[in-house]
Amino acid sequence: MKIMIINPNSSQDMTDADAVAARTVAREGTEIVAVTPEYAPASIESFYDEYLCVPGILNEIRKGDEQGFDAYVIACYGDPGLHAAREMTDKPVIGLAEASLYFACQLAARVAIVTIIPRFRVPVVDMVAGYGLSHKVIVRTTPVYVLDVEKDYDGSMEKLRQECFRARDEDDAEAICLDCAGFAEFADSLEAELGIPVLDGVVCATMMAQSIFEVGRKTSKYRTYKFPERKAFTGLLQQFGSEPTAADVAAE
Repeated sequence: MKIMIINPNSSQDMTDADAVAARTVAREGTEIVAVTPEYAPASIESFYDEYLCVPGILNEIRKGDEQGFDAYVIACYGDPGLHAAREMTDKPVIGLAEASLYFACQLAARVAIVTIIPRFRVPVVDMVAGYGLSHKVIVRTTPVYVLDVEKDYDGSMEKLRQECFRARDEDDAEAICLDCAGFAEFADSLEAELGIPVLDGVVCATMMAQSIFEVGRKTSKYRTYKFPERKAFTGLLQQFGSEPTAADVAAE
């Protein structure tokens, strides 16, 4: 199978790191292609960033279906554009947060997400509520910005490490999800220190994409995630639109 890993920000270093993480669990015959969208914010740390990165994600999926990809991973822990992406394609589209949380809930009764700067707490809390997991997931923030991982890896990882220990010792977390694709290579060493499962979203999402493909399932087009109605868009969004056909009008 062929999986596209979409890094919604413009950091090529992070895109490359996502590819490395995904390939650690890629089965024989699985091709991993990591992409950086044509238009994207430098990092994603707010509602504003999340909304602005979505057209870039959808554009990659549009191109990916033309190129024959079998599944997509949105490599940002806020799962931006996930539902819209599932409307665009019948291929599985997997978000890092949703995948890692579902994995974690099979392993532990209480889960902590350790994320980036404090302002990103509310987007993450709202996302967890949307997945129906507020009763067992707590969210902890760090002073780490996304791009800090590239500028000062050791310092960023130490701040993350300290918050993970607090999540275990103060919040009784029994598993931890790392809330940033840039944290991937830190998961195994941190798990050894903490003595509880520590999950990386890229790894979890890649595994889930492979599993869904292997059992031959696709995204349901029955109602909610059916393909978008044809309509025209203007300006920068023009490429996402198309004029309704006679059949579309008759169906309405």
